[in-house]
Amino acid sequence: MTATLSSMVIDCADPAALAAFYAKATGWRVTGDDAEFRTLEGGPVPLSFQRIDGYQGPGWPDDGKHAHLEFTVPDVEAALKELAGLGATVPDLQPGGDDWTVLIDPEGHPFCLMRG
Repeated sequence: MTATLSSMVIDCADPAALAAFYAKATGWRVTGDDAEFRTLEGGPVPLSFQRIDGYQGPGWPDDGKHAHLEFTVPDVEAALKELAGLGATVPDLQPGGDDWTVLIDPEGHPFCLMRG
């Protein structure tokens, strides 16, 4: 059997808002207008966001988190400033040293930035 990854789906409270955040962060385009589900296209694998009643973010640092996104950027410091302006936060705990920086999206999902 050979399986091909077709999408990454992220649970959230507000798919439209979270898709808009990541669209601004990545330059990808939002597709769909369903209040329950939005998709970002433009990268190697589409990212989708689905509404879950009573959703609460995984928290950081919490061993209960299950997955996170990683992005490469040419200038980490510039990206940090831009993403903070979009609503991301930079937590105090940064286990990556100089290799990566952890950020938290507006709904509490951790994601990482790396120079690349």
